[in-house]
Amino acid sequence: MAKAPKDDGSSIDLAAMRKRIDDVDRQIQSLINERARYAQQVGISKGKLASAVDYYRPEREAEVLRAVLARNEGPLRDEEMLRLFREIMSACLAQQEPLKVGFLGPEGTFTQTAVYKHFGHSVRALPFGTIDEVFQEVESGAADFGVVPIENSTEGTVNNTLDMFLTSPLKISGEIEMRIEQHLLGKMESLQKIKRVCAHEQALAQCRGWLREYLPDVELIGVSSNAVGARRARDEADTAAIGSDTAAEVYALKTLVNNIEDRADNATRFLVIGRKLLAASGEDKTTILVSTSDTGAGAGVLHTLLQPFATTGINITRIESRPSRKQNWDYVFFLDLDGHAEEMPLSGALAELEEMSSLFRVLGAYPKAVS
Repeated sequence: MAKAPKDDGSSIDLAAMRKRIDDVDRQIQSLINERARYAQQVGISKGKLASAVDYYRPEREAEVLRAVLARNEGPLRDEEMLRLFREIMSACLAQQEPLKVGFLGPEGTFTQTAVYKHFGHSVRALPFGTIDEVFQEVESGAADFGVVPIENSTEGTVNNTLDMFLTSPLKISGEIEMRIEQHLLGKMESLQKIKRVCAHEQALAQCRGWLREYLPDVELIGVSSNAVGARRARDEADTAAIGSDTAAEVYALKTLVNNIEDRADNATRFLVIGRKLLAASGEDKTTILVSTSDTGAGAGVLHTLLQPFATTGINITRIESRPSRKQNWDYVFFLDLDGHAEEMPLSGALAELEEMSSLFRVLGAYPKAVS
């Protein structure tokens, strides 16, 4: 592979430089096609397959992306290099049939952006109206995977997603962490023309300080998603919306003001849901659902449930409780743990916990978000 010359401040022969760039482009294109041929061989080696989901391995993809980060020496930023490799892997995987990925729609939501960040743009992104529908379509096989929001750094947990795991057999196949940049979108020429702002309640909450300061007299209308708000802004002359660059593009809106969120560290975590438990990738997270027959007894029950992790030094990164839906004041606990459920020391701690629990399920063991 040709090496770029050092910039010593001397004059550059532009014609020669452009020829070198053309040479590098040919090498890159040739190597990408070579990689695609190897991906084809991997598919062929596993026999006649119905679709890409039969040989898609999220744990292997996570290993590849971590290696990309480890060897990146610039000048491209890690984020840019990851994005390029995700797209290459996405295109290689989609040669026979692209993955079908359901998401909480409609088009233009942050969840759709999360789909492309995790899977690349060579998948078929299928919008569904509710989180329940995303789960149902993955369970039925109509979608290979689904992407649903699980928590926001400022507004907390998306309880509907947690509650679906009480009855769904699906597994968590991955996580996506995404910086959320909220923009004010509309067709008007100035903020003075705005009479109402339509957005999801969480988006309105994330931007309440900015809205109070700059649009104090404007009506704020909560809708089912930012994309619905963007659609109203497209169709109503006096309506603005809050949303992403994707929403602005999909609904042909202007970005009136960038980054109106109150916190610069505003981020959302999404879960990838699938039908199988994954193998270890080397840097994993496990999510479990657990309860005892006497969870109404108070704090002592939770202390007992956590004891196996304390004695083995397992790091608990998140705990949530939800009503069990069986009887009043009966709760279940969702725990995120460092490590893979099938590897020690976590596997030993989970075996001990299962013995003392009336309800125990491993919801997923999956690669930590690579970003």
